[in-house]
Formats: sequence, structure tokens, C-alpha cells
Amino acid sequence: QLQLVESGGGLVQPGGSLRLSCAASGASLESYSVTWFRQAPGKEREGVVFLRRRSHITFAANSVKGRFTIRKDIGQNTVFLKMNNLKPEDTAVYYCAAGQISPIASSWYNAELYNSWGQGTLVNVSS
Repeated sequence: QLQLVESGGGLVQPGGSLRLSCAASGASLESYSVTWFRQAPGKEREGVVFLRRRSHITFAANSVKGRFTIRKDIGQNTVFLKMNNLKPEDTAVYYCAAGQISPIASSWYNAELYNSWGQGTLVNVSS
């Protein structure tokens, strides 16, 4: 069974950058699509960035397009989320989720599609 562990969160000033990691064990990420979700205090969980398995196809929420990128390193069995030009509204707990699925552009952010989740890592964007 695939297990996921996120790391890399922390406090960063507005305009700064962070790189989150999602390390997998128990199976190879090669056959999994991966999405980073986030949940801010008092708000619903939302899909942030998606990477389809065995491809370079990615989708991103409008709020992070041009700032966040997702990359998978099969050798390290890890998915990375690089976040640039961070804003206070990016403050949230970030989760990685994986599933052996190939969703389309209108469904990748549906949390019910993913059956493996990490515990989350907190990103706090504040001056």
C-alpha cells in the first residue's frame, strides 16, 4: 500500500519561495497520478496542482498558475511542489494525494478520486 509523507513547510515572507516534498513508500509513484491539495483555516480543501501518471500533463488552480509547479522524481519516489511568489492567501496545510487514475481537466481536483494521502505540512506566508 502506498504511503505518503510531506515535508518542507514553514514560515515564509510574502514574495518568497518554498519547495514541498511528498516522499512515497510501499509502491512506485510511476503508476500514480498525484495532486497537491491545501486547506486554509475555515475554508474547504482545494486542489492546487496535478500531475498525471506516466506523462508530463499537469493542471493547476487559477490562483497558483504561473507560481506553482509540480515535478515527480521516480528515482527518489518523490513528488515536489515548488511555490514561488508566495502570498498570504497561500497559507494553508498542504497535502499530497495519489491515485492510480488518469482524470481529465474537469475532475483532477476531486478529492474522492485519491486513495492515498499524506499527513500534511503547514505553509505560513506572513511578514
